[in-house]
Amino acid sequence: MSEADETALALPLDALHRALGGRMVPFAGYAMPVQFEGIMAEHNWTRESAGLFDVSHMGQLEFRGQGVAEALESLMPGDFLALRENRMRYSLLLDDNGGIIDDLMVTNRGDHFYVVVNGATKHGDIAHISARLAGGVSLVHRTDLALLALQGPKAADALARVAGEVSTLVFMKAGAFRIEGVDVWVSRSGYTGEDGFEISVPADKAETVASALLAQPEVKPIGLGARDSLRLEAGLPLYGHDLSTASTPIEADLGFAISKRRKLEGGFPGAERVLGQLLNGAPVKRIGLRIEGKLPAREGAEIFAGTEKVGVITSGGFAPTVGAPIAMGFVSASHAADGTALEIDVRGRRIAAVVAPMPFVPHRYVRQGGQ
Repeated sequence: MSEADETALALPLDALHRALGGRMVPFAGYAMPVQFEGIMAEHNWTRESAGLFDVSHMGQLEFRGQGVAEALESLMPGDFLALRENRMRYSLLLDDNGGIIDDLMVTNRGDHFYVVVNGATKHGDIAHISARLAGGVSLVHRTDLALLALQGPKAADALARVAGEVSTLVFMKAGAFRIEGVDVWVSRSGYTGEDGFEISVPADKAETVASALLAQPEVKPIGLGARDSLRLEAGLPLYGHDLSTASTPIEADLGFAISKRRKLEGGFPGAERVLGQLLNGAPVKRIGLRIEGKLPAREGAEIFAGTEKVGVITSGGFAPTVGAPIAMGFVSASHAADGTALEIDVRGRRIAAVVAPMPFVPHRYVRQGGQ
């Protein structure tokens, strides 16, 4: 029985998800599978083999025109002038106070830039960008495309069998391939911490491509539940939970997204505040927490040092690979050091936790020159 409400939009793979037994729920305005076989089993399969995720709810945008790299730099703190063709960069769409409107991926495709934004924020992102985009630069929302993510240590083997020499790609590099006669755009990226790929495909051909991948013995369909537990173990923040306009890149521990040249030159929204925090420190910081016992702490739970409230949980749950509950949240900078003992209020009960480095499970990206 589907739990997706009648107002939820259908993704291109809706019929396939239902045929595979997906439990459908509303997410970001769409009916999406939260699980197929079960969250724990799907999580472990992705860590051990290869999982196929439907992330077609995300927004795929194309930017064209004279000065497109400069136009994007006026909105984000990335160095897009130096971004080579078929290379990608994680970046942040910032408001005028340095608050995070969205986190996203930017790719230089040679004659244009391709940007993938979060599903729940894509319409707001488009409105924000359109109002500030330099004259002569156009934005097209590619609603005719679907997006798949193939993640796990056996993803490259499975994809190579249907797409050819994907081994030529390394982490944060992309290129054009063909699967079952369908032209697709493949990037070696993802949001699980595992090696993997994201595949942009014409929406009317999405089932052809997904079926070809699912026919590989390493690949199973994976739902939103495991995607969330995988990204939490990987220490990757989720917009709308761990990221919002209330936090800056420095507070969110995403200072790496500010390119070296931009740290020197500024010129992005909120640069004065953000660069000031980079130099002098931020008042709060996003941290990881390992929790003692078996009781998980969920979003909204308050964090204490003795009797003093020092922060709040933004994501939390049981981590199958870790074998224990983990969480991330924001705390005052004076309580953010690794090893700091804290307590979390879970339904009126205090549970012990310790600040821990992230990721909780090591990333396994295939980088230039080796692992």
